Amino acid sequence: MEDKKRLAYSIIQFLHDQLQNGSLSSDAQESLEVAIQCLETAFGVSMEEKELAVAQTLPEIFAAATLTEAPFVQVSSEPASPSEDDAVEAERLKSEGNEHMKTENFEAAVSCYTKALEVNPINAVYFCNRAAAYSKLGNYVGAVRDCERAIAIDPGYSKAYGRMGLALSSLNKYTEAVTYYTRALELDPDNDTYKSNLKIAEMKMKELPSPGAAPPSFDLASWLNNPGFMSMASNLMNNPQVQQLMTGMISGNQNPLGGAAAGANPSSNDLSSLIQAGQQFAQQMQQQNPELIEQLRSQMRSRTPSASNEEQQ
Repeated sequence: MEDKKRLAYSIIQFLHDQLQNGSLSSDAQESLEVAIQCLETAFGVSMEEKELAVAQTLPEIFAAATLTEAPFVQVSSEPASPSEDDAVEAERLKSEGNEHMKTENFEAAVSCYTKALEVNPINAVYFCNRAAAYSKLGNYVGAVRDCERAIAIDPGYSKAYGRMGLALSSLNKYTEAVTYYTRALELDPDNDTYKSNLKIAEMKMKELPSPGAAPPSFDLASWLNNPGFMSMASNLMNNPQVQQLMTGMISGNQNPLGGAAAGANPSSNDLSSLIQAGQQFAQQMQQQNPELIEQLRSQMRSRTPSASNEEQQ
């Protein structure tokens, strides 16, 4: 049972990370929140139980299990320079990969960069570009490995350090990310993306909870003092449909979505009914004041590092 709880904790942790990245639609976020609640209830776990965490995150475990990390390209201690024809072909493949990156065809980009490395396996740019493509696909383990190879080939390549920092941040390894962002800035002091990402990684590193510490609290008081939020809540509570939902939830012998649950066992339907009522309540709030709800979501999200200013070479 302990192993099942640890697995459930890892899944819940992954879903929390997806909520925090800010790239999901509001409907998708609400669905994930419901899924997290269901998993926590079904397995009796919560994010506060840090002792259930395992050494690797779920994406890392998945990458290792499916062998999606970067194919190993042997680099000899004294690599031979490619022929002129090979160098031209490798550059053509790299350029093709860059075009795929622009159109967000990341799998095709990985394929092109890999072929370029087969022709010229000592080019740091090809490794670094493939690392960017792997990061776009969510294969951060592969991105880290390619950045390591790029740095081994060219220790003064700032972009490799910056992309290493981005991949490590995506793996929640903020302490290591700070080290690489710092080195990237030493090599490229005027790069605003590195500066911004370094600040975010430093902030995240400070926010890492100590063992046994409670998770960050949500500032409910500020929202209770928000006139717009309280006005919306008051209007919702006067809505007949919402009143029906609340009455059903409180009584416990009626389906919150309307009508008695005849012949049903109330205890077996409590969780599903509560989830459905919560979803409908959230929809009512979204329809009532979408701008205010977006402010609420923004407060709950955390900033993530950006690669928006990165260009392929």
